[in-house]
Amino acid sequence: MSSPQLGLRANARQFGLLVALNGFVGAMVGLERSVLPLVGERDFRLDSRAAILSFVVAFGIAKALSNLVAGGLADRVGRKRLLIVGWLLALPVPLLIALAPNWGFIVAANVFLGASQGLAWSMTVVMKIDLAGPRRRGLALGLNESAGYLGVALAAFATGALAASVAPRTVVWVGALIVGAIGLAVSALFVHDTSSHVALEQHAHGRGAGGRRPLRNAFLHGTFSHPVLRACAQAGLVNNLNDALAWGLVPLYLAAKGASVTEVGAVAAIYPAVWGLGQLLTGWLSDHTGRKPLIVAGMLVQAGALALLVAGAGAFEPALLAAILLGAGTALVYPTLIAAVSDAVQPVERARAVGVYRFWRDFGFVAGALMSGGVADTLGAGEAIAVVAALTAASSIWVAATAWDGPRLSAGPMADIGMRA
Repeated sequence: MSSPQLGLRANARQFGLLVALNGFVGAMVGLERSVLPLVGERDFRLDSRAAILSFVVAFGIAKALSNLVAGGLADRVGRKRLLIVGWLLALPVPLLIALAPNWGFIVAANVFLGASQGLAWSMTVVMKIDLAGPRRRGLALGLNESAGYLGVALAAFATGALAASVAPRTVVWVGALIVGAIGLAVSALFVHDTSSHVALEQHAHGRGAGGRRPLRNAFLHGTFSHPVLRACAQAGLVNNLNDALAWGLVPLYLAAKGASVTEVGAVAAIYPAVWGLGQLLTGWLSDHTGRKPLIVAGMLVQAGALALLVAGAGAFEPALLAAILLGAGTALVYPTLIAAVSDAVQPVERARAVGVYRFWRDFGFVAGALMSGGVADTLGAGEAIAVVAALTAASSIWVAATAWDGPRLSAGPMADIGMRA
């Protein structure tokens, strides 16, 4: 095998493979986005919004915890092995959904799905950062997240369209079986580990070679002591609080206002589609404008989108526009936050730091599902959406008030040792 080099051009084949693979990772979640809440309401006769959103809680807890442990395990067992384990954990999902006699089986399927996503998506993220090097980090993350959320969008649109003529549960489990089998085969046969690229980048930094923090210390550092990492963690949590709302509550809100399954599917699909496509630009843009302005602007746009959704009272056209704006705001934030976390730490600390950030970000699924479900049951769905809009605006203010360092670009040797754009 040739000596490793950093940069997108030098690693184009492997990088492109990982981009495509993350589309399949995203599709596993997208299969559920437009129809699973309606399955809980119509097939399993669940009246409580909190009970229906329990599948999002299960997903969020499992994904957050697997994100957290993925960072440390990646350094010990290797990125590729964890990627394969992630796909293996996805295999029970279609079986549990297909055979479910009650909603508890659907919740259990989402425990497996969350653990799978935490490992598989984490590893595609970290491996692309490893390959790209610091100069194109934002672009690399934009490509990664774009592929993942376009996968979410395409799968959500397909399931919404097919659910008009095929049983929704059948659409989900058959799709999950196909996607899971392809993802596992590609990961096992064609993906290469990237540990040597991490070693090369750390050598170019010339410091911190023995500086990996234990997971406990990395968690405390990323959660409390480092102001930029702390700001990123809360913004990521609030961002996915929004996503939990869009995934679990918005389809029910629109259906209660008279929207058809096809209209719900269109709203559920356009949001991640704009999110996915927008990241092709925003990841690259953050390399040139800095991370903070995009994060602040993105959180404000998300807050405005949710306010519009409430003001539109569930009508299809305002809901569609709100979904477009929510996708645009999320595109500004999503790859930029991971890039900001990567900027703030040494290369050898990257996997753990990203794991801690992704723990808090995906804990937003838990917080969002519990809060929006509880508020919707007591006050109404519109009021739950308004509360989340206010929290999103407050998150933007937190980031704006945080002192921010620029990207950690090496002076001197990083520009010369194995680097190609």
